[in-house]
Amino acid sequence: MSMIDSVTELEALATGIAIVDDDNVITYSNTTFARRLNIDTLPRRLTDIALAEARSRDLLEWQLRDIGESALTIEIAPGRSLTLYIGARRDGQRLVIAAIGWPHRDESTLDLAAQLDPLTGFGNRLMYAERLREFEALGARYAAVLVIDLDHFKQVNDTLGHGAGDELLVLVAQRIRASTRGNDTLIRLGGDEFVILIPDEKRREGLEALARRLVDLLGRPFLVDGHQINIGASIGIATLLGDSAQLQDLLRHADLALYEAKHQGRAGHYVFQSHLEQRAFDRRDFEVDLRRALGLRQFTLHYQPQTSMREQRVIGFEALIRWEHPTRGRVSPLEFIPLAEELGEIASIGRWVIRQACQQAMTWGDERLSVAVNVSPAQFADDAIVDVVRDALAHSGLAPARLELEITEGLFLEESESIMRRLWAIQELGVAIAIDDFGTGYASLGYLNSFPFSKIKIDKSFIQAEPSPRAKALISGILAMGSNLGMATTAEGIETLEQYRQLEHEGCNLAQGYYIARPMPAEQIADFLGQFRLSAAQAS
Repeated sequence: MSMIDSVTELEALATGIAIVDDDNVITYSNTTFARRLNIDTLPRRLTDIALAEARSRDLLEWQLRDIGESALTIEIAPGRSLTLYIGARRDGQRLVIAAIGWPHRDESTLDLAAQLDPLTGFGNRLMYAERLREFEALGARYAAVLVIDLDHFKQVNDTLGHGAGDELLVLVAQRIRASTRGNDTLIRLGGDEFVILIPDEKRREGLEALARRLVDLLGRPFLVDGHQINIGASIGIATLLGDSAQLQDLLRHADLALYEAKHQGRAGHYVFQSHLEQRAFDRRDFEVDLRRALGLRQFTLHYQPQTSMREQRVIGFEALIRWEHPTRGRVSPLEFIPLAEELGEIASIGRWVIRQACQQAMTWGDERLSVAVNVSPAQFADDAIVDVVRDALAHSGLAPARLELEITEGLFLEESESIMRRLWAIQELGVAIAIDDFGTGYASLGYLNSFPFSKIKIDKSFIQAEPSPRAKALISGILAMGSNLGMATTAEGIETLEQYRQLEHEGCNLAQGYYIARPMPAEQIADFLGQFRLSAAQAS
């Protein structure tokens, strides 16, 4: 559905629009057209619009007939002009878009037709910028912005196609329009993000009530092509109170509030507060530091031992990245790894980790010791991951059988053939692949049947949970499944002798956790191995 195909959509627009025939008789106009021209009764003909004395009605008539599809600017008061944009023809008639101009503006360069989103009938970024300029010219002392972002919209495009996604956006726009007033400006910024620009004073309680209503409406099911679609919406709110210089900050502040609404769990709203701006500055500094960390050699690897319960020996180490920042101190991977994925830095960081781990494993002096490296799902975005592994092995000289990549269940959310192809290519190099944090991610077990994983690592949350028949049954089930599938099982997060003995009794193969040893720098591995062998010999 195009913008000019729906009278309802034209009526709801914050842009003045009229449709005229070849005699310049107005056959339709929306209420905004009259309001923007400041007239009580809309004239039947465009030439009945009040003109400055210097203008001739005959000249205007001639210009309107000759204008084609460009624009005509008419001075209607000192320093104030009316711009008519004669746009697309509709059933032999012309679509006229009217705008009131202000001093020092070159209205001829402004194409209002380009300010409209053809899918929803809302305005776009250009219209938003135009509204702010009008507010500034009027010396506006109040305005509010609501930024609406749809939750889970990408899944609709991925599963039902972009056509269904477009139809869903039209339905979303209809629900937003039904919840707003005629003088609110409705904007589609792009994709699944919408903006409501409110030009007059509205108390915070009213804005939050509007946000709650929209969250409720957009959380209700949609019907598209016979499919029931459930999405949701998160909303950020920002207001201008008395300082027009802050107009340009409204959208940025609403975006910060939207980010906070999502951070708090989605399907809700948040009103901008000043501390969010400081947090944004801090995040920007954090991003800059993260981008520079690899080049400044601030990353190091620590290694946590993995032991065989049956043989009572160290069989390898898991490489764990550490970021030692000169002023922030040690930064947790839980903080910087998600950000590195978001910024696209994880590929270069991951490449360094794999290469460094292979090089340092070559210094351990025992060819039986393996090294395990965590690999982010984002690193499997293209075939480069195969080359990264191949190059790290070639550069270090490490035997492929000594390297193990640990992936999480989240990698299989897309069930992509390309991901499976890359896993098989890495396995063909002779590298083992283990499932990390098993039991905390993707619910399907189909991927265990589609690839010969070398190991299942039981997540520490199961190991450290309060002892109960249910917890024991879950661990026993995972151990039995691993055994039946021919996969070794590693218990992560073992912190006590009791946990160790219980897992040993249940038939767990490998152990890892603070009970055995904390992660250590590479230079401490030789001493640890010597002490561990001595302790094992004394115990026997």
